[in-house]
Amino acid sequence: MMWGYYDSWNWFWMGGMMLVFWVGVIAVVIWAARTLSGPRRPGDPAIETLRQRLASGEISPEDFDKTRRTLRG
Repeated sequence: MMWGYYDSWNWFWMGGMMLVFWVGVIAVVIWAARTLSGPRRPGDPAIETLRQRLASGEISPEDFDKTRRTLRG
């Protein structure tokens, strides 16, 4: 007995729904992995280099502010 699945269209829709389900599961897993993997490195690499130079003492805070304003336009 086929429990009401007598024609091929029912099998077609069942296969389609299975495909939608698994694509959704994979999308949720990818989204969760990207979300939980930690923060991305924000911002402009030039500003990051400028911050590193300020932290190491190569430039003064005044030079940092002046250069940052110049880089941001």
